Amino acid sequence: MATTEELEERVTVFEDPINFSIKHPLNTQWTLWFDNPNKKPQSNHWEANLKSIINFDTVEDFWGVYNHAVPPSKLPLGSNYHLFRNGIKPAWEDPKNENGGKWTISILKPKKDELLDNAWMNTMMSCIGEFSEFSEEICGAVCAVRKANDRIHLWLSCNDREKCETIGRHLKEAAGVSGENIKYEPHPKDFKEKAKPIYEV
Repeated sequence: MATTEELEERVTVFEDPINFSIKHPLNTQWTLWFDNPNKKPQSNHWEANLKSIINFDTVEDFWGVYNHAVPPSKLPLGSNYHLFRNGIKPAWEDPKNENGGKWTISILKPKKDELLDNAWMNTMMSCIGEFSEFSEEICGAVCAVRKANDRIHLWLSCNDREKCETIGRHLKEAAGVSGENIKYEPHPKDFKEKAKPIYEV
C-alpha cells in the first residue's frame, strides 16, 4: 500500500504532461491506423497500405499518441487516420461494421488547418470518452485528407434512427460544427453501390 507521502506525490497528465505518475483507464482499448491510398500499393488489395500504428487504453497514452502524431492538416493528400476500437478493422467488411454506416463532416479547404485539426482531436476524444448513451454503437472514426474538402467520418454498428441521430447531434457539438448539417449514410454492400444519406442533423 502506498504511503501518504507517495500518494501526495502522484500527479496526473493534466498537472504535469511529462512527469505524470497516474494513468486513467478507458472503457475499451483503441487502435490508431494510417493509410495513404495514393502511395504505390504493395499489392492489389486495398489493405496493403493500411498500417496499425499503436494500441492504447488510458487517457495518458492517448495524449502520448496524439502529441506525437502528425496533425491531419500536415498529411499528404489521400491520407487517412482511422481510430477504431481494438478488434474492429476500419473496413466495411468487418462484422461490426457491415450492418452500420457513418456520419460525415465535410470541411472546406479555406477552413482546413485549425478547424480540421480541432474537429479531429475532439472527435477522437469523444470516441474514447464514450460521449453518448449509445456509445456502444460507435466503432471508430476516420479523418480523410482530400483535395476538394477534408472529411471526418464517425462509423456506427447500426442504422437505428434514434441511436444514429442522437450520436450525430453529440458529434456536431463535440466536433465544433454545430452550425452545419451533417449526413448519415449506411455502408454500401459493395464498391459498386453508391451510398445514399438517410439521416441529417
